[in-house]
Amino acid sequence: MHGQAAPATQDSAPLGFKEFVALIACLMALTALGIDSMLPALPAIGAALDVAEENRRQFIITAFLIGFGVAQLAWGPLADRFGRKPVLTGAMVAYVLANLLATISGSFVLLLGARVLGGAAVAAARVVTVALVRDCYSGRAMARVMSLAFIVFMAAPVLAPMVGLALLQVGSWRLIFGFIAAASAAVLVWFVWRMPETLAVARRQPLSPERLLAGYRLTITDRWSLGYTVAAMLLLGGLYGFINSVQQIMFDVFHRPDLLIPFFACVGGAMACVNLLNSRLVMRLGTRMISHAALLGLIAVAALHLAIAWSGVENLWSFVVLQALMMGCFGLANSNFSAMAMENMGGIAGTASSVQGFATVTVGALIGAVIGQSFDGSTVPLYLGFTSVGVLALVVVLIAERGRLFHGHQA
Repeated sequence: MHGQAAPATQDSAPLGFKEFVALIACLMALTALGIDSMLPALPAIGAALDVAEENRRQFIITAFLIGFGVAQLAWGPLADRFGRKPVLTGAMVAYVLANLLATISGSFVLLLGARVLGGAAVAAARVVTVALVRDCYSGRAMARVMSLAFIVFMAAPVLAPMVGLALLQVGSWRLIFGFIAAASAAVLVWFVWRMPETLAVARRQPLSPERLLAGYRLTITDRWSLGYTVAAMLLLGGLYGFINSVQQIMFDVFHRPDLLIPFFACVGGAMACVNLLNSRLVMRLGTRMISHAALLGLIAVAALHLAIAWSGVENLWSFVVLQALMMGCFGLANSNFSAMAMENMGGIAGTASSVQGFATVTVGALIGAVIGQSFDGSTVPLYLGFTSVGVLALVVVLIAERGRLFHGHQA
């Protein structure tokens, strides 16, 4: 099951720990910025580019996620062959250019093309940052770093819609893409200036079909890698369904478009708080104890929310409170699932991260698109989706752990 043994790690950052975590978080946050800043602008983009059907506007999000998911298959092997720094640098330049292309898009098709390209470019940030962290940390220490990074990362879903709305107040939706390009360029400069290469030349892997197939095979045959990747994929499907639907829910179900941004602040705040809690508890309790309990909590809250939505007694405040609780559970489960999926992958961190990222994001985006396109003027499809993916994720975890929760490996 273990396959290729993971190389020893020093469990130390190549630069100051706080700066390392902050830089990793900002690189990760560029993806959230590319998604969540769009939400207030969807009606304006639809009006400007003659997209009358509201559900079709969701493709602005889905196109980005498809590019983001598929491209991860390429970035990981490239990062294992040429090193983390040059690969991420080139991809970040491409992300800046893709967002500049979006600012001048004159048709919906061209905008969707720019979104696919942008998602494909920023996918390197997801793959390479996970590989960077795995180069330096493993096990519970890696989970702690990822949780701390998620605290900063979760500021993006809170701030991004605020930025998008503020830019809409002073100009066109095209300013949003210009802002993403400028923010990405700033993070790129920081990365190039401060982050050293973390993959030693002796550890680089040849870019050959045989080596790639061997890496892919190890990633999908290791029980924990496969199991926790699939579990994370299912939960991300619920998250993407939420992102696709939330603008219409706040506008059309609750008729409170003015509360979209405060609502995101509540959800993002809940996820940041639980990741801070996770960073403090994971070294003592372990990733399994925390993530398995969080998954059970997510299923319980989602099922309760579904029952309330079905009964027709849901109101705005029950929606906000239960969604924040559920996303807190999601944050605890997902950050630990990611660390556990990488536990035996240290020797092929880039390739493994790319395969895991491809599966979680691409299939998760398709699941999210199905949930989003099922929007019928109520929250029932969303919470039917969340309950379903939660139960399926639990089944997968039980298979991966051979029927035992909360126990297993030292993690």
